[in-house]
Amino acid sequence: MSRLAGRTHTGENGQSSKARVLDVTGIGFGAANLALAVALHESRAAGQALFLEKQEEFGWHRGMLIEGSSLQVSFLKDIATMRNPTSDFGFLSYLQEKGRLVDFINQHTLLPSRVEYHDYLQWAADRLRHLVEYGVEATGVRPVAEAGEVVALDVLAGDRVVARTRNLVIASGLRPRLPEGVETGERVWHSSQLLHRVPAFDERPPRRVVVVGAGQSAAEVAGHLMERYPQAEVCAVFARYGYSVADSSPFANRVFDPAAVDDFYFAPPEVKQAILRYHGGTNYAVVDADVLHGLYRRQYEQKVTGTPRLRLMNASRLVSVEQRADTAAVHVEFLPTGEITDLDADLVVLATGYQSADPAELLGGVADALRRDAAGQLLIGRDYRLSTNADFRCGIYVQGATEATHGIASTLLSMVAVRAGEIAQSVIGRRCDPDRAAGSKATAGNRG
Repeated sequence: MSRLAGRTHTGENGQSSKARVLDVTGIGFGAANLALAVALHESRAAGQALFLEKQEEFGWHRGMLIEGSSLQVSFLKDIATMRNPTSDFGFLSYLQEKGRLVDFINQHTLLPSRVEYHDYLQWAADRLRHLVEYGVEATGVRPVAEAGEVVALDVLAGDRVVARTRNLVIASGLRPRLPEGVETGERVWHSSQLLHRVPAFDERPPRRVVVVGAGQSAAEVAGHLMERYPQAEVCAVFARYGYSVADSSPFANRVFDPAAVDDFYFAPPEVKQAILRYHGGTNYAVVDADVLHGLYRRQYEQKVTGTPRLRLMNASRLVSVEQRADTAAVHVEFLPTGEITDLDADLVVLATGYQSADPAELLGGVADALRRDAAGQLLIGRDYRLSTNADFRCGIYVQGATEATHGIASTLLSMVAVRAGEIAQSVIGRRCDPDRAAGSKATAGNRG
């Protein structure tokens, strides 16, 4: 029997009867909600918590765990250390348990490999396995009312109630962003699927591959495909004139400091936009210096040997892709002149980034209780809680989809530990303060 059955009893009409009411239910169990589970566990508040994950097992960007690729953030910004430096869920505790602490130190680096960081997250997730139900995709919520107030939420998977909770934390992760008008298929897919899909081409290696995008993933994919298929031409298509190096300078990195979230959150809208514009080079459409220089060296060496295989189609955009039985017809426009180049490709990889899932997609059942600003955007408090009507006693928190309100670190690893601690303390504080839970104190905490 599923452990969910022991948590919620559902009648024939889909309504929960005498359901156990959880303090916290998390939607998604990636790095963000894993960090929250750790924070709740260490606050001794995890006994009434449950996390629902649609994957059948823990997985973090598995399709991009390219051998030799490194994390882009210090290991000290793991899922626990910046909140609690003594946590035994920190990366150093993981290394010690695995017997690799000395070996890691001898590397003289702050950046673990992406493969190792996935193993670290898996290690932490396994220790909290009792708090997670895998293979469950939440599709919506339904209010539970008493005396005219919404006191709980039923979390739905289809027409089945899988949890009843006082607080909901949505961390649905990122979704691949695709160029307008381009559809995925057998030979056209997003970079997030790289290691899942590319083995199908190993038996008959591609002669030409098109990689669309100018960021870290695009550069890593181009390098990986050149190494994997030594005879293939790799065409890199991007609108910039050249790959741009990521701004990882100490001063620029302060935009990822915990204090920067307060500065951003309470800033006027025009200042928010300016900060995002000024510091986009820390994260968007940029490449780490070592990856960028390695790719350039490889291209230069190919010129020396007379076997050019990396074709940079800069200042260009993907116009369209026509998928055929054995190839894909790719049309690329050179922006300075408008000239169109037609490419017959065996494979097209769209390394075109991600976008946060819209939390409102899950919240149709309580849409009338959610407060919005003049532009129709959800109002989100500094504690990541959605602003709701006064008769709504439940807390709904959002992880990830908060860049417009909380800054550029919202979708990155830099803030997961600190943010998890803030959400955990907000949940615990509301549980201990009935007036706050009822909404009388919510106004100050939910300034939009």
